[in-house]
Amino acid sequence: MDFGRLITAMVTPFNAQGEIHWEETARLIDYLIVDQKSETLLVSGTTGESPTLSDTEKVQLFEFAVKHAAGRCKIIAGTGSNNTAHSIHLTQEAERVGADGVLLVVPYYNKPSQQGMYKHFEAIAAATTLPVMLYNVPGRTVANLSAATTLKLAQIPNIVATKECASMEQVTLIAAGAPEHFRVYSGDDAAGLPAIAVGAHGIVSVASHVVGAEMKKMIDAFYGGDPLQATRIHQKLFPLFKGLFECPEPLPNPVAVKYALTLRGLNVGSVRLPLIPPTLDEQDYIENLLQL
Repeated sequence: MDFGRLITAMVTPFNAQGEIHWEETARLIDYLIVDQKSETLLVSGTTGESPTLSDTEKVQLFEFAVKHAAGRCKIIAGTGSNNTAHSIHLTQEAERVGADGVLLVVPYYNKPSQQGMYKHFEAIAAATTLPVMLYNVPGRTVANLSAATTLKLAQIPNIVATKECASMEQVTLIAAGAPEHFRVYSGDDAAGLPAIAVGAHGIVSVASHVVGAEMKKMIDAFYGGDPLQATRIHQKLFPLFKGLFECPEPLPNPVAVKYALTLRGLNVGSVRLPLIPPTLDEQDYIENLLQL
């Protein structure tokens, strides 16, 4: 399965009542494919506010995205949790409704051992025929899936990729040791080009909601033999990459990017508690970021 080099971790649009806004979800999918050049959309990930989506909403999102994308891009369903049986259930539902792959986050809060993580991912992969992308984000899960365990999991045929947010060292080690079918993606926009330079295949991005077309040019420039042009684009976009998460104090994903989308004319709505909308000062900061 080729998920391409630019994957957008899509926000979930909500209406004024806090329910999924299906018409705006369709519009957002079109915008990300056509205007922002996304090759794959990840639905119900962290950026899609997966912690506050019900299982019913998640499966509805998977099915809706598959049907509306209609083959124009791949759809990865966020089905991972810290409960192996629950993750298997959601993964099988994603397969049933036609998703192209699943994203499985490292189990959070219960802090399993490396062998426990291996067994968790092994069990889910064995329960589906879908391609699996691992997701290592120690800043959110507290547990780090080591490079050695990732490479061991990469030997399982349908575990085909990882979204890596630990360190550039870990990206390098995995990219250097992975089998040919296994691809590494940076899960950090600000580290995207550096990660590609040390062997990552692409980026799972949040900023691509608003600068995806420029990011695609950056990636294409690097692989097209013009790393200096890629560097110039990276440097231009870097304040936005950082600002969407700093704003100017740390701001939880996806608060800033949802507001940025509203400034671009997409009515994606606000966020669900315990996240809260940006303050007036934060709104001004985001507006200024989009002028850079």
